[in-house]
Amino acid sequence: MSKLIIPALKPNKPKRMKTSRKIILILMLLFVVILAVLFFRSPLSRISEIQFKGNTFTTREQMLLTGEFNVDGQFFGVSTSTLKQKLMTINSVQHVTVNKNFPGQIIIQIQEYPTVAYEVGERGTLMAILSSGAMIPVDSIGIAVEKPILTKWDPSDPFKLQLTQALGEIPNQLISDISEIIPSPTVSFPDRIKLYTRSKFEVITAVSILKDKVEYLNQVIETEEPGLITMLEADSYVPFLPLNSELENGESTSNN
Repeated sequence: MSKLIIPALKPNKPKRMKTSRKIILILMLLFVVILAVLFFRSPLSRISEIQFKGNTFTTREQMLLTGEFNVDGQFFGVSTSTLKQKLMTINSVQHVTVNKNFPGQIIIQIQEYPTVAYEVGERGTLMAILSSGAMIPVDSIGIAVEKPILTKWDPSDPFKLQLTQALGEIPNQLISDISEIIPSPTVSFPDRIKLYTRSKFEVITAVSILKDKVEYLNQVIETEEPGLITMLEADSYVPFLPLNSELENGESTSNN
């Protein structure tokens, strides 16, 4: 008679291993949380230094107020993209670059719109006009006004903004001789303007074609005596009569 072989039962694996792993995992997570809490309460997580570079028209205080951040704030709580968007709302700012260097240093490079002209405000304050059309009060004491002065312009005139944008696209050496720009509209040319130069020329042109005509202006200024330059559909130059000739013509007319 054969013996019946009964297979041995496999012993159950103890659950202690799984329980131990869970406890270790919980402890590790708790440890990480404690470290995080300690870190964010430590000086290492704080902004220790803020540098602004390139800002001329906007003060550090205005930048900090607009960006809604400050020294001793949370370093990781400042988003570079959000901070850039906030600072770009300042009307003098054209471009912003934000660099964060751990621990605690934030360096902000500001590129402002260039100054293309000046204007005297209602209260006699000298205003810098930027290529964006923004007007910024400046300290007139000791400043060299090397840009054109805009006079007799209505603040709501749409051609004023177009003029500032055009001036911003023209190299500085081509407009350095222009001292004053005033509006002089006609039915045919609603954006017609008059320019006066430091070299005693009077120029008639239009905002929409100034950028294309300015090279001709400089050619005449460099080669001719002061006179009237017209730069519209056609270009022309007529020299001013010498003072002696004007007097002689006046005497001849009176004698006649």
